[in-house]
Amino acid sequence: MPSESRARAAAAPLPGPHAALRAGVVWEVLRAALVRRAEAAGRQALDVLDTGGGSGSFAVPVAGLGHRVTVVDPSPDALFALERRAAEEGVADRVTGVQGDTHDLLDVAGRERYDLVLCHGVLEHVDDPAAALRAVAGALRPAGGTVSLLVAGAGGAVLSRALAGRFTEARQVLADPAGRWGEGDPVPHRFTVERLAELVGAAGLVPGEVQGVGIFADLVPGSLMDAEPAALQALTSLEAEAAALPAFQAIAGRLHLLAGLPGDQ
Repeated sequence: MPSESRARAAAAPLPGPHAALRAGVVWEVLRAALVRRAEAAGRQALDVLDTGGGSGSFAVPVAGLGHRVTVVDPSPDALFALERRAAEEGVADRVTGVQGDTHDLLDVAGRERYDLVLCHGVLEHVDDPAAALRAVAGALRPAGGTVSLLVAGAGGAVLSRALAGRFTEARQVLADPAGRWGEGDPVPHRFTVERLAELVGAAGLVPGEVQGVGIFADLVPGSLMDAEPAALQALTSLEAEAAALPAFQAIAGRLHLLAGLPGDQ
């Protein structure tokens, strides 16, 4: 199986309005979670860990809110880009890059040190998602913390394969416990809300708020948004309204779930 960094790169969405829309949907939930976590901790500045954080698409904005962020990523190139990005945004003193992955996460980042852990685009690319999530949970402060998970959704893959006329592959996603459409699928794991909640529970965490991400955005051609200036805003509003509805989460390209320690909900 390919390494985490190479697998994520192979499956990463192309930049553009679709990617910005997906990030925006997650960011709004994440920003609210940071406020709640800071209030619960009684501190303005939190310690945040971003595992698989790459060049800092979330880490740098989080640091911009005044929090201290440690990014763990296996790619030296990504960490170099992170350093440059943090410097350009004036938050270099609040962002630390460390080379590593989920296998040695607690060795390189520390155990029980963080108020919030971001695990975005990681679980679908590791050999053992359950072990990876246990490591993520181990990084949380025992006094209370939040995990933000962003994973590939199985339902979205079924829908996209079917709309592309690849009906056999769509059926394979439905039948495969890992949610893959075949040997050529670059994503080793996809998740339903139920499977993700089971993983969270097995890691000793309590699942909380869930959102569907990329419900419609992954299906709308970019040419439409280029031709209609108001289309992106309208699509953003539609995504936000549908994100919390279970019926639409079931067909989302990605699932975003917040989880916490027992007794800390």
